[in-house]
Amino acid sequence: MKKQSILNTASLKEQVYDYLREEIRKRKIEPGTAINMDATSRKLGISKTPLRDALIQLEMEGFVTIEPRKGIYVNGLALPEIREYYQVIGALESAALTACFNRLKPNYLNKMKKYVQDMHASLEKNNFASFHKKNLDFHNVYIDLSGNHWLKQIVTNLKKRLYDFFPQDRWIKEWELSSMKEHERIVEAIEQDDLPAACFTIKDVHWSYEVQEKFINAYYSNSK
Repeated sequence: MKKQSILNTASLKEQVYDYLREEIRKRKIEPGTAINMDATSRKLGISKTPLRDALIQLEMEGFVTIEPRKGIYVNGLALPEIREYYQVIGALESAALTACFNRLKPNYLNKMKKYVQDMHASLEKNNFASFHKKNLDFHNVYIDLSGNHWLKQIVTNLKKRLYDFFPQDRWIKEWELSSMKEHERIVEAIEQDDLPAACFTIKDVHWSYEVQEKFINAYYSNSK
């Protein structure tokens, strides 16, 4: 009798993708580990097609490396790679803000202020999952308003790597407190109609590897 899949057959590729990403995030599959296609498809009770498609997406996002005729390996996250991510995200987010700055009406700014307040509340409750979501929501206000689909896709994929590499309970509260002050400075610059100041805070402070280096080294100290 054919083994029944433990997954919902609807959107199977997406479910396999979510399953593997969660396994990687929780370190149930460690960096450097080979993913066995046969064993994984048997475990999930699925064919190799949705598994292969999910792995291709994970490779595009940097989570795994597929080496033809050799194997599929889970990637670590090295500091030089993180430095490049910060440089790209900073440049793209400042470009997104520039593109939509004249359309940042009070209702959008009020959303950003509310997300900062929510982040404060999440910190007080030591709720990283909530803080993380509100942090993404804050930045997505101007990223979405820019209307650039590819910009958002690239930034989203890079943030997945940065934020999903460790379990969500691994965080540095001092870093998040510093981050919130930077969010407040971004809002203040927008309120003052000061685009250069807002872009500087995004690109040369918030997403500056050099500015954030002590926190980055502490957070990713165990990455391989």
